[in-house]
Amino acid sequence: MAQAEIRLDPFGDVSRETKLLARRDKALGVALKAIGAPHIRRRPGGFEALFRIIVEQQVSVPSAQAIWKRCNEGVAVSDCEAVRALGIDGLRALGLSTPKARYVDALSAAASSGAFDFEALSAMDDAQAHERLVALKGIGPWTAGIYLLFCEGRVDIWPPGDVALQYAYGRASGGEGKVDGKLLDAKSEGWAPYRGLAAHILWTYYAHLRGRTPI
Repeated sequence: MAQAEIRLDPFGDVSRETKLLARRDKALGVALKAIGAPHIRRRPGGFEALFRIIVEQQVSVPSAQAIWKRCNEGVAVSDCEAVRALGIDGLRALGLSTPKARYVDALSAAASSGAFDFEALSAMDDAQAHERLVALKGIGPWTAGIYLLFCEGRVDIWPPGDVALQYAYGRASGGEGKVDGKLLDAKSEGWAPYRGLAAHILWTYYAHLRGRTPI
């Protein structure tokens, strides 16, 4: 995490910052030139958001969308007490794997009991918020990073091990496939204090490569 945080609205004009990243890294410049501007993903925060991100762990976008659709059809996904009432078996019946069902069950218990307060995250710095999230069962660095990027609009968070970012950077660097994940995670340190913006550039470029509209 960065020692000094930048207060920047990522949903506003970030052209100066993205151009700075493009000058700092040739591959980011290639990606930015291809997309024009990054699509900044934005989601409301809270229990439902983290529930959804757990569903999205290590599965394709179509698979995640299908499972999330079943979840919405089977339970009020924003109601942590309703989700808690399903239990692990009920969550598995909605399409979640057993580990993910356990993670969501633990999350719903923490949220419904007040042991985890989503609103308190916004008052924490990046390191504190990240540490608070990864203390939850099943919430690793990638999941915590995605939540802080999409739901809190943090600009200096990097989600380690993200395969789409690895592929996008590899292609932007002139390769045919993804780069080594550990090397990319290390390289991202040089993009502080705008690592999150770099991630959004690469995600948008990944969608461009796939011929998809960014989501």
